Amino acid sequence: MLDFLRKKAQSTLIQAVVLIIMVVFIFWGVGTNLGGRRNSVASVNDTDISGVDFQRAYGQAVDGLQQQFGGKMPPGFVEQLGIKEQVLYRLIQAELLRQGGTEAGITVSDLPVQKRIEQMDVFQENGHFSLQRYKDVLAQNKMTIGSFEKGLKSDLGTDRVQELVGNFAVVPDNAVERWAAYTDEEIKIAYVKFEPAAFESQVKADGNELAAWFEKNKAKYRSEPKIRLKYLLFNQSEDEQQVQVAEEELKAKYEQDKESYRQPEQRHARHILFRVEEGASEAIKAEKKKKAEEVLAKTQAKDSDFAALAKEYSDDTSNKEQGGDLGFFPAGRMAPAFDAAVFAMKAGETSGLVETNFGYHLIKLEEVRPEVVRSFEQVKDNLAAGIRRQRAKALTFKRAATAYESIMKAGSLDKYSQKEQGKVQTTEHFSRTERPATLPADPKFIEAAFGLKKGELSSIIELREGYAVLFADDIQEPALPTLDTVREKVIADHAKAKAAELAAQAATKLLAASREKKALQTAEGVVVTTTEFLKRSAPAGKDAPPEQMLQEAFKLSWKEQLPAQPVQVGEAWFVYEVKERKAGATKANEQAREQQLATARRDLLTAWLGSLQAQAKIRINDNMFERDTPLE
Repeated sequence: MLDFLRKKAQSTLIQAVVLIIMVVFIFWGVGTNLGGRRNSVASVNDTDISGVDFQRAYGQAVDGLQQQFGGKMPPGFVEQLGIKEQVLYRLIQAELLRQGGTEAGITVSDLPVQKRIEQMDVFQENGHFSLQRYKDVLAQNKMTIGSFEKGLKSDLGTDRVQELVGNFAVVPDNAVERWAAYTDEEIKIAYVKFEPAAFESQVKADGNELAAWFEKNKAKYRSEPKIRLKYLLFNQSEDEQQVQVAEEELKAKYEQDKESYRQPEQRHARHILFRVEEGASEAIKAEKKKKAEEVLAKTQAKDSDFAALAKEYSDDTSNKEQGGDLGFFPAGRMAPAFDAAVFAMKAGETSGLVETNFGYHLIKLEEVRPEVVRSFEQVKDNLAAGIRRQRAKALTFKRAATAYESIMKAGSLDKYSQKEQGKVQTTEHFSRTERPATLPADPKFIEAAFGLKKGELSSIIELREGYAVLFADDIQEPALPTLDTVREKVIADHAKAKAAELAAQAATKLLAASREKKALQTAEGVVVTTTEFLKRSAPAGKDAPPEQMLQEAFKLSWKEQLPAQPVQVGEAWFVYEVKERKAGATKANEQAREQQLATARRDLLTAWLGSLQAQAKIRINDNMFERDTPLE
């Protein structure tokens, strides 16, 4: 309906209808959903997932990413990865797991919760559980005994469910033997790499060949659509200058929102992680714990260097090279047991063994930043700017709405511009990728412009810094260019394409000769690289062969040394020969058995969760959960 109205906006027949709609929008606003809100982001079979739990899990996920990237991430990176959706998905899966366990009769009594609490080092004094320390630590972390024990009971229940479901997984001995032989097999390969860049100097194109190539590929050079705009821009900054905010109002607003200026206590810690994978056997857990205890003794030695020990022993690759440095973080960002330990320590102290769902941790508290409340003087400028922006936005929209109404009354943007000289701006023809520097950088402006048809007036477009009204004065449709207009680019593209063909031909020729002689052949200018013995899981690196080529080599039968076709990796081509092979283990070993059993447990648990999810009633609260990407 609105598209129809915009198309006909130059017609006097429709202006009255548009004006009526404009009055409704100006005085009542565009529909907002203010009713029926709940404090949960989702529900699973009518059981809520609270916003508090979501924010905590989201904070932990973002902190983990920041640690992996050294505290610096590109703008919008978290949104592009869809971390919000991933966190919500994990919380839903955990709730499904809990409910599935309850239905299956898997419960956790209060006794295991009590025993786990008594075993946690953070609640012990002189090697024994201290009730007073337990209360003090929880109070420091702003947690009640009830909420902590409820969360711990839920975690133990989830662990119990995963353990019992995983117990149904069975891996036959012959499957383990096949897996051991598969993973332990080793090969040594020799290979030659052909890169297109090495052949570009050989490309000689005459006029006829270039013209023929261009004719075949001319669709790639089709121009972008271009538009010529007339537009009105309403900058919010112009209205902000008119808004005055009294000191008394700022003080009242500060007192009202004082809690929001409270910066909670933050702690700077390092850790050494001894990772225990999900579904690991008791034997592996015991082995990891023993190793953690050995390193614990090293941290307690005189003049020990915790950061150096973290670099040597930690399994946390995200901060291992930084000596296990986790930076500053507030309470509630880490796993509960980890959090409790850190916020019960004094600066300079090193913890005992702390167990979380990631494994075993040793922690050193480096520094404590106490809680502070930013003063009125510190925040008043930002507070005033926020109020000005909020009030100016309404003033700016009012200006835009008044202008839009005047356009409707005048009958066209051209007639409006005759009365309001200087307000309507114009452009030359431009494309999406090459646009005038004078246009707003806001993507919404460009999207709205290229969504119009010739002679169409937009609605009021909300931008980051104000509002705009656009009119498509003219549109140039995409066109195919002549060779002369894009000759330089065509010459470069042709050379690159032909060089790629020559690289492929050289690889094919070498492979044919090699297959005929039953060994990789050499020629002048050809560099042959020979590897050491490699397994399928060979680590990638600067000097390592391409993963794709390595996996193709493993696919050859033991009777074959050369592939049927060269292998293309990116733009390069590879020809290789398997020089030697070493058979894998002929007997099942404990490590292979554990790997296969862990995989079988994960597959079984995934299938069970999938069945639960298919039968569940899952709802997302759009009022509480704003997606970064569409949730499938």
